[in-house]
Amino acid sequence: MARWLSAASCPPSDAPPRVAAAHCPMTGHGICLLDRPRMSGIAANARMESMSAAEIDAYLQALDEPKRRTLTQLRETILDILPDADQGISYGAPAFKVGGKTIAGFAAFKHHLSYLPHSGSVLVELSEELTGYATSSGALRFDIDKPLPRHLLKKLIDVRLRQAFAS
Repeated sequence: MARWLSAASCPPSDAPPRVAAAHCPMTGHGICLLDRPRMSGIAANARMESMSAAEIDAYLQALDEPKRRTLTQLRETILDILPDADQGISYGAPAFKVGGKTIAGFAAFKHHLSYLPHSGSVLVELSEELTGYATSSGALRFDIDKPLPRHLLKKLIDVRLRQAFAS
């Protein structure tokens, strides 16, 4: 059964539970943030470790083209750069962990895609190289039909790795 964040978002008591293929009213993609359990700390880490690449496959399959193709290419590039990364869903979006630390992720929205560095300072550090992209403190937005260039993705991941494993 679905978990609801507030009474306002709850369906009538006789409504059937949503299925995984349904589109989320919050994000527009197939993995609904309203359905994800609230977890933090050790519970969230244990949940991520029990996740698999199959969940990212399901996330991508629920997307329409060209979002699916663009994010599939992004996933392949991330795995090429981080071949030993663990894959799973973190905060309702695909994520990649190295050494127990989330290094990269992505998400699909109605009108854009986002690369998620899982650190508020990665995008600040690379701000000159991100000219032309919309950013927030935790996301780099890009077009639904234009993947991020490999050299830029490599820099984003390298900065995050350096931050995550600094002595």
